[in-house]
Amino acid sequence: MKLFLIAGEPSGDALGAALMEGLKALAPGVQFTGIGGPLMQAQGMGSLFPMEELSVMGLAEILPKYFHLKRRIRETAAAIAAEAPDAVVTIDSPDFCLRVLAIAKTANPALKTVHYVAPSVWAWRPGRAQKMAKHVDHVLALLPFEPRYMTDAGMTCDFVGHPVTTQPVASEDEASAFRAAQGIAPDAPLLLVLPGSRRGEVERLGPIFGAALKQVAIPGLRVVVPTVSARAEQVRALVADWPGAPVVLDAASTPPDIKRAAFRAADAALAASGTVSLELAAAGTPMVIAYRLNKLSEMIISRLLRVDTLTLVNLVSDTRAVPEFLGEDCQPAPVAEAVTSLLAGGPARKAQLAAMELSMQRLGRGGEAPGLRAARSVLAAIG
Repeated sequence: MKLFLIAGEPSGDALGAALMEGLKALAPGVQFTGIGGPLMQAQGMGSLFPMEELSVMGLAEILPKYFHLKRRIRETAAAIAAEAPDAVVTIDSPDFCLRVLAIAKTANPALKTVHYVAPSVWAWRPGRAQKMAKHVDHVLALLPFEPRYMTDAGMTCDFVGHPVTTQPVASEDEASAFRAAQGIAPDAPLLLVLPGSRRGEVERLGPIFGAALKQVAIPGLRVVVPTVSARAEQVRALVADWPGAPVVLDAASTPPDIKRAAFRAADAALAASGTVSLELAAAGTPMVIAYRLNKLSEMIISRLLRVDTLTLVNLVSDTRAVPEFLGEDCQPAPVAEAVTSLLAGGPARKAQLAAMELSMQRLGRGGEAPGLRAARSVLAAIG
């Protein structure tokens, strides 16, 4: 059996590698071609071209590379036609992947196609599912409530579990060692602050988070700010006048186990909206979520939203336990009040801990590994 896989982001590379490992266990002799990063290549797939060429986001980044990306779309579709695989599995990166599938499926309507990571049509733009169904036969969903949206659009879909449930969680000893290494007392209240990984996010959220921290009246509060290497200098300048003697953890010099220990050591977190909420939930760290876009984007998205929360812990647990401040509601005073409440303990903290545990259960913690579940689903879908 031969499969053509496409991933365009590091997160997709991780999903693809786990899927490939599962497929090799269930279907010995399976062959892989396509596009992937170092993790997928380590599983035995040569990449048609460097995956990094597809890792672009935002209009300003895409426009200069538009014609190059168009050429890569045509090249990838041509490679699928030449390889004649038993199926094509695309992993996230819908702007690239679905355009490739449109060409490949038009050239060969019998081609089996699978897309890994359902689009968030439950949140906004539900029409994307119908458009996707023109070129995709089967979908692998990360969230348990997503399959019905895909099947309603005419595709088959399986919930295969979320990879966050398989990521290591630091022990209490590792958390204590992190505090000691950073000069943070064992009983000091510790707050993680995560203002995002993109320049614009840090620029918009950083000042709000800083102003909120100045209103958090918790004696002895310490602050830890994990960040990606590209934002490290920006974040260091940002936190210079923050209270809590902030410790900046630069991903370039911070091993993953140290970041996990920081998550475990924290008493609470203030974070930008995104998948980091699931990382915090996996570590058992209660959180406050806040986010701002530019005014035009907020105006457009507010008219399109179909849900009353964007925090995945709230959605998966079917609660509203995580405080969320989005758009105009993202103001220092209410954010500070919510952070103070979590650090002080009480019913709100207990409710959130219960919601996080329920979310991890529903996302597959303790069950079969998502990569293996995804592999079973792919094999069943292509017969």
